[in-house]
Amino acid sequence: MEEEYVILVNEKDEEVGKMEKLQAHQEGKLHRAFSIFIVNSKKEILIQQRAATKYHSAGLWSNTCCGHPRPSEITKEAALRRLNEEMGMIVELKYLFQFTYLSKLENNLTEHELDHVFIGFSDETPVGNPKEISDWKYVKIEILENELKTNSEKYTTWLKIVFGQLKKEIQFI
Repeated sequence: MEEEYVILVNEKDEEVGKMEKLQAHQEGKLHRAFSIFIVNSKKEILIQQRAATKYHSAGLWSNTCCGHPRPSEITKEAALRRLNEEMGMIVELKYLFQFTYLSKLENNLTEHELDHVFIGFSDETPVGNPKEISDWKYVKIEILENELKTNSEKYTTWLKIVFGQLKKEIQFI
């Protein structure tokens, strides 16, 4: 299996090196990432259930797509690439904001990411890659907000962290 590398950054999102992805999560190194949210014409958010084979957060529900740009890859281009690889979708993306978070995960792993958040609009039916996702659905914002409160253990850490800011952004769209 080919090693995947992430871009290590400082708090200003300035590149400071690269590291193998699993090692970065084992050592809790700050690295660049992205999260994508696809919204349909009913203002429902497309969420996915991560495949059971993922090395962390397996089986949890999350945003439409997320990932890491490869070294020397522009973040938006990486987001477009991963959206197609994971969900079989080609959608124009708009940059919304970025945030940094640090969270302990299972298997002695740590997510420490400077996460660039993108939004896209589509009524397209995704064609999920079974190596990446096990299920998907469009869900109303209010229902997702309630689910994050009442069944938070079913959702990824980063989705729970970013949802409040995302909701503010979507209400103005």
